[in-house]
Amino acid sequence: MRAVVQRVSHAEVRVGAEAVGQIGRGLLLLVGAGQEDSFTDVEWMAEKVIGLRIFSDETGQMNRSLLEVGGALLVVSQFTLYGDCRKGRRPSFVRALAPRPAEGLYLALVDRLRKSSAPVETGRFRAMMEVALVNDGPVTLLLDSKREF
Repeated sequence: MRAVVQRVSHAEVRVGAEAVGQIGRGLLLLVGAGQEDSFTDVEWMAEKVIGLRIFSDETGQMNRSLLEVGGALLVVSQFTLYGDCRKGRRPSFVRALAPRPAEGLYLALVDRLRKSSAPVETGRFRAMMEVALVNDGPVTLLLDSKREF
């Protein structure tokens, strides 16, 4: 499972003219599932995201987690995180999980994150979405449950 995590002061996802999810201070999580992913990866990702100490403390150091600062999560499905651009000019998505099982893992991740007590908003799975955000810092991290960076 892969994710792009962005610390935001505000984020919103729209489907057409409808705002389907929006948060103030917190984390925007763009998440995709790969063919080898399972519920073990969901658990790893949830624990990692909730525990990330990427919010500033009173001295300006990144020492606080999402829960410690009372932040929220906006979780948006993003299968293109499995796009392979090494050959040619058109990305290959063969390593992305098929839509039906990917949706199951996405919903399991949203469920697991909600159990953390942080407010969680979402996009709409398989919809064409517009995501707007104000990246705070900027702070942007890449997470992959299968490898270390």
